[in-house]
Amino acid sequence: MPGKAAPIKKSPAKKAAEKTPEPAAAPPPAEAAPPPPEAAPPAEAARVEAAPAEATPAAEVEAAPAAPAADTPAAEESAPADATTTEEEANTTTPTEVPTSAPRDVALEDVNNSSLTINWMTPETVGDSGLDGYLLEYCKDGTTDWVAAQEGLTEANRYCIKNLTTGDLLHVRVVAVNRGGRSEPGILAQPVPIREVADRPKIRLPRPLRSRVTRKTGEQINLVIPFLGKPKPAVSWLKDGQPLDTKRVNVRNSDNDSILFIRAAERDDSGVYEITVKVDSFEDKATITLQIVELPGPPASVKLVDSWGFNAALEWTPPRDDGNTEIIGYTVQKADKKTGDWFSVLEHYHRLTVTVTDLIMGNSYSFRVFSENKVGSSESCAVTKAVATIEKSGIIYKCPEYTEHDFTEAPKFTTPLADRAATVGYTTKLLCSVRGCPRPTIQWMKNMMIIGDDPKFRQISNQGICSLEIRKPGSFDGGVYTCKAKNAQGEATVSCKLEVKQIVIPEGKSQ
Repeated sequence: MPGKAAPIKKSPAKKAAEKTPEPAAAPPPAEAAPPPPEAAPPAEAARVEAAPAEATPAAEVEAAPAAPAADTPAAEESAPADATTTEEEANTTTPTEVPTSAPRDVALEDVNNSSLTINWMTPETVGDSGLDGYLLEYCKDGTTDWVAAQEGLTEANRYCIKNLTTGDLLHVRVVAVNRGGRSEPGILAQPVPIREVADRPKIRLPRPLRSRVTRKTGEQINLVIPFLGKPKPAVSWLKDGQPLDTKRVNVRNSDNDSILFIRAAERDDSGVYEITVKVDSFEDKATITLQIVELPGPPASVKLVDSWGFNAALEWTPPRDDGNTEIIGYTVQKADKKTGDWFSVLEHYHRLTVTVTDLIMGNSYSFRVFSENKVGSSESCAVTKAVATIEKSGIIYKCPEYTEHDFTEAPKFTTPLADRAATVGYTTKLLCSVRGCPRPTIQWMKNMMIIGDDPKFRQISNQGICSLEIRKPGSFDGGVYTCKAKNAQGEATVSCKLEVKQIVIPEGKSQ
């Protein structure tokens, strides 16, 4: 790049060459120089102006003003005047130009398989001559051949270097240029691999995983985290800032997602899991808070504070184990010592003290408390050691004296027997009802003869209803039937007449 800086150094020499003929055209009046020598300096000046165009090296341009001194005697005579002029110009020349400081904060903005884009900040020190622009250069890793990235200078603080070769590893630097020359280079901190980054890594965390993820102990956990990135990103996981325990947690990565799998969750699996997706120097991170919960323990203690009237006051302390989640309430139960049955007094109760009311006078009560969280109620409970006894205060119950009622009564038939007519061979039944206290004994008679255990007759007496069933009576079963009821207070009888008829078949139908 020294060839680029040469034009900036050439400009002061050219000004000196243009100013050299001016003192020769106006010699001092004290000298009587002939006219031909007066015309010589302009011709020599023309030769001085033409010399830089013919000579390429800058050294020849700087040596051109000295040529007239060897050509003519007139040049020799004008030498003292030229020296005087050079001293005056040295006293009035602009101070030497100074390059700027190096560009700051050179950073990689983007890269693909054929180009890269970098940006930087303006140098801290620019100088009086200002800033002409920036020059970008790059070279392959392992070489020292720096190549200009553009023709001319760029005034922007961002530039895209194009037409690069895929797979190269390039070092990049930026140089600021002004009249004083090139500044110190601002170099990109790391070499850049030229390859395609089609998509920068981006984690697409599902909405349910953005808040706290709560699971019960023993449950299977399968969290799928999709992401973007090309080429295939490198995925890494941390739990609470430490690498994962592969014996407990399994991770499976694919081109577009990562799966965190736990076969049976335990409380130790709770924590903050961080996933990092990285492509080259680009990366994206996301965190997932996992909380493994279970049933809480019982309250640490519960005691009966006081009992009065029909009330009992209780207080208890929170459980030592909350199941890894907050306690949302308590369940208070009571049991009467007579029955031993437990009944819920309060459910989802939030305080640590309670007054149980509407207890029954004369009973003694025990109390117990269960703790509750999001998973459910505790399996065990805390029970009061003391018993709350509801005393009978100032109340004495006297049973009133009543005259006993005499319920004794002689038998009396409320429904008498009714005369019946029956058909031979068809079972019939006689019914009546009787009352009396004590319960009377029932006795059936036919034609005033006691019917014993004759299987033809079935005697039933139930709740004062008396019945006599005559199975398939014949014509000889007709007569007067009597029902007799008897107890210590007396006896009663009721009778009816039963007529058993024979079926008459007409003569014409007998054949």
